[in-house]
Amino acid sequence: MTTALQAIPASDAVSPEEWTLRVDLAAAYRLVALYGWDDLIFTHLSARVSGPEHHFLINPYDRMFEEITASSLVKIDIDGNKVSDSPAPVNRAGFVIHSAIHAAREDATAVLHLHTPHGQAVSAMAEGLLPHTQTAMIAGHDVAYHDFEGIATDLDERERLVADLGERHAMILRNHGTLTVGSTVAQAFMRMYFLERACEAQVLMLSAGRGGLNTPNQGVAEKVESQSGAEAMTMVSDALAWPALLRKLDRIDPGFRD
Repeated sequence: MTTALQAIPASDAVSPEEWTLRVDLAAAYRLVALYGWDDLIFTHLSARVSGPEHHFLINPYDRMFEEITASSLVKIDIDGNKVSDSPAPVNRAGFVIHSAIHAAREDATAVLHLHTPHGQAVSAMAEGLLPHTQTAMIAGHDVAYHDFEGIATDLDERERLVADLGERHAMILRNHGTLTVGSTVAQAFMRMYFLERACEAQVLMLSAGRGGLNTPNQGVAEKVESQSGAEAMTMVSDALAWPALLRKLDRIDPGFRD
C-alpha cells in the first residue's frame, strides 16, 4: 500500500530484528481487523524494540487497522516522543497505557488493548470472567482487573495499571475493554484470542440466564490451568498458530509486510 501517509522506514533502514517485529505487529493489526475486534482507530497494539532505549512501536493514529503496514508503524520513546520520521500522530491515551506496561515488565514485548463489544460487556459484569467454558478456563487463571478511571490520559494512572496487572498476562479493564501482554506479538495475540473468545461465549451463554448455566465440576478449572501454562502458550503461539495466521494473511493480502 502506498499513500500520502506512507511512513519512511523500509526493511533496509532498520535492523532485521526490528523489521521482523514490525511485520508481526502489522500482522496483529490486520488480524484484529479481520476478526472484527477493531474500534475504528481507537485502540492500540504496541511492541517494544530491543535495546536499552525502551523505544516501542505503535499505530499511526490516523489509520484504520486494515491499513497498517510494517513501515507505517511509529516508533516512540517512553515519554511518547516520536523517534522515527513519521508525519502520523500518536494517541496520548494509548501511550499512557502501553508505556506503563512496557517500562515495568521486561517480558511485555507486546501489549494489545481492545474495546470489543463482548470484552466491554464482560468488563461491566460484577463477576468478571466466569469459568464456565474451556476457553474461559484457559484465559481466566491469568486475568487481572483494573478499575475504570476515565479515558487514560493521566500519567499517574500508570502505577495503578502496573500494580493491578502484577505478573499476569491479561487484564480486564473494568467498564473499558481487554488487554494482553506477551514476550512475542504471537503470544500476546493468542492470549487475546482466548480472552475475547471467552468473553464472547460468556455474553452468549448468559442469554440462558445465570441459573441456567452448567457449572464445571470442582477441580476442572485448576486442571485446565495446569494444561495451559506459559510453556504450552509459547508452543501454541509461536510454533503453531502464529505461522498459520501469517499464511492466512498472506493469502488474503500480504500488504502488511510493506
